[in-house]
Amino acid sequence: MVKIKIDPEKMPLHVAIIMDGNRRWAAQRGLGPVDGHRVAAEKAVEPIVDRALELGIKFLTFWAFSSENWKRDKEEVQGLLGVFRDALKRKTEKLYQKGVRMKILGDLSKFPKDIAQKSLNGIRRTAANKKITVTLALNYGGRPEIIRAIQKLIKDKVPLKKINEELFSAYLDTADLPDPDLIIRTGGELRLSGFLPWQSIYSELYFTPALWPDFTPREFDKAITYYQKRERRFGGGKFSSYRK
Repeated sequence: MVKIKIDPEKMPLHVAIIMDGNRRWAAQRGLGPVDGHRVAAEKAVEPIVDRALELGIKFLTFWAFSSENWKRDKEEVQGLLGVFRDALKRKTEKLYQKGVRMKILGDLSKFPKDIAQKSLNGIRRTAANKKITVTLALNYGGRPEIIRAIQKLIKDKVPLKKINEELFSAYLDTADLPDPDLIIRTGGELRLSGFLPWQSIYSELYFTPALWPDFTPREFDKAITYYQKRERRFGGGKFSSYRK
């Protein structure tokens, strides 16, 4: 196996992951609609957190449940909620011991009260940790997030002339998070599907055919090396840089 070389001086500050492919992974193995989600929660997330810790990445975000996922079959949605309950119950203390600070993006109000409470308990339990911030996007959608921000601005009666990019960002779910440097989508689809539309304008995008339950730390390293080869100009840069 070829060793993947990673430059510790070019590490992204924030990596966000669209965890796609759980259902296809299960279907390929003759399993049920929830089995892929269960395997992913048990075996895929924690190794990526551990690898991010090793690499010194400070912010890691997982899109775990879209605001549109409620449209799925009732059986699958209920099974997913069970996966969340189990993961929050068993993983929160382990994450705390690793030095992880937990955060949540999205609207928790639509979740059963016990899941919302477990999520808030995890945030409180890990609030003082500083090694890495791991954020779970639950009932998250980019457009609903922007609408929530607008509603908050209106509720706070913010004068129109005071609204700028910096202020608007402070009203988003990600107010205390840096914009993602790298967004990874597993499962082979080549779109963001409404994930962090405001925050992703200068994110590097990495798409892999690997289904999420098969996404290993080595696959994560491949995404990091891809990122490190990119030249980030943020709309600037010099014309001379195009002359090789």
